[in-house]
Formats: sequence, structure tokens, C-alpha cells
Amino acid sequence: MTVADAIRQAAERLSATSDTARLDAELLMAHALGVSRSRMLVTLMREDEPPSFDGLVARRIAREPVAYITGLQEFLGLQFLVTPDTLIPRGDSETIVEAALEVAPDARRVLDMGTGTGALLLAVLHELPEASGVGIDASAAATEIAQENGERLGLAERAQFLTRSWLDAGWSEGLGQFDLILCNPPYVEEDASLDPDVRNYEPASALFAGAEGLDDYRVIIPQLGKLIIAGGAAVLEIGANQAAQVSAIAHDSGFAIELRRDLADRPRALILR
Repeated sequence: MTVADAIRQAAERLSATSDTARLDAELLMAHALGVSRSRMLVTLMREDEPPSFDGLVARRIAREPVAYITGLQEFLGLQFLVTPDTLIPRGDSETIVEAALEVAPDARRVLDMGTGTGALLLAVLHELPEASGVGIDASAAATEIAQENGERLGLAERAQFLTRSWLDAGWSEGLGQFDLILCNPPYVEEDASLDPDVRNYEPASALFAGAEGLDDYRVIIPQLGKLIIAGGAAVLEIGANQAAQVSAIAHDSGFAIELRRDLADRPRALILR
């Protein structure tokens, strides 16, 4: 069977469980071939199907995310390594980077809280060549992946990744202050209905934050004031229905607040000053 035929059949099989069945099939085939998707589409569609492809499709049918199968995810035009120890960077989170660059275009020191793959921090540093930053995560495995992504993107000299949890006393000691703080904390309600792709595969510690999904905001936001320099800002990702609750927590901590929406016009980021 040719690559083109195998992709077509795989897309039909995947359509029952994926809204992006054709794209999934193409990404899995490119991974099986060891080439980029664009190269595959241009030059390899008449080649024979690689033997590993069917197994990859079976994993996706079982709802394993494509990014975990291939080990890669694109975010703002940059390729990031991902593993089941990290959340998969999503297009919705691009709103955080865009807001950060808008409110702090001259930032020199950046902190990324809950860095995961390092996507937020590294995307900002990629756009701000004079800036340096620190990413923290409670997972040592995640900080290792973030460090590797920094090296792959040529940003390792400007990005430091540390294993620290904001739930631990003294977690911020020695970090200093920052012009810009980024944070995509856990914010999913414990009983939320999630797709199996997310609930069964992505790390629960990076998703869930109590009955209302607000537990981590209540810990993080009161601590931000001592970490932000005068005139600096923090940009926090929020769930689509959490703008009022998180804004109230920020207001009680003395912050002025601005809301930014994502491409689907859902509340996505709060800017705290």
C-alpha cells in the first residue's frame, strides 16, 4: 500500500475518535517515515507504507495524543519535545505569549511558573533577544524536558529551569524579581468532564486544582507582588469560565486586572499589574 492510500485509510479509521483525523494520520505517517510532514506530502506519497505506521494509528485510536506518540508539538512556530510528564502546549496558550509581549516588550527578566515543556518562557525569549528567564516546575522530569527544549532552540544560555513547587515554603528564595511573570497553572475542576485524550494521558498534577479549579490561583497570586518589579506585570492563563473568580482573587491582592480572549473569543488570560 502506498503512503497516500495508508493515510486515507487511517483517516477513515480515526474519524470516529478524532476531529482532526486526516491531520493526525499525516503527522503519524511523517513520524513513521522520519521526515517532516511537508516533505512527505511533496515527495513521498507514492512510496510504500512503512511497517510501523499501523501500530502508531492503533495508539491514536486508543486516544493517545499525537504529540505523545511523536514526542513533538509545535507552538508559535517552534518545535517542542513533549513527554507524558508534561502538558502538551496548546494554541489557546499562545494568547499568554501574545499578551506578555504586548504588556512587557522591554522585559529583561522573565519567570515562568509551572513551565512544563518550557514553551511559554522559550517562546517569549525567542521574541525578546535581550531577555533571560527562569522556569520552575514541581516535576523534575518536566524541568529536564524544558532544559532540553532550551538547548534545542539555542536558548539555553538565557533560560534556567529549576524544580520548585509554589506549594512549598521558601520556594521563591533566591529567584529575585522579574519584569514579567508567566503562569499556566492547574485550573481544571476535579470532576470536570474531559476528553479521554486529556484525562487518561496528560499529567493530573498539571491539570486539576480542587473542586472549583481555583486552588492554585489562591496560592500563587498573593505571592506575585514580591516577585514583580515596580511597573512589571504577570500574565496568567485561566479557564474559560474563571475570569470573574480569578479576577476577584487578584483584586484582593491589590492588582489591577486586564482580560485577554483567545481566537475563539473565550476568556483566556489575565494581566495583573
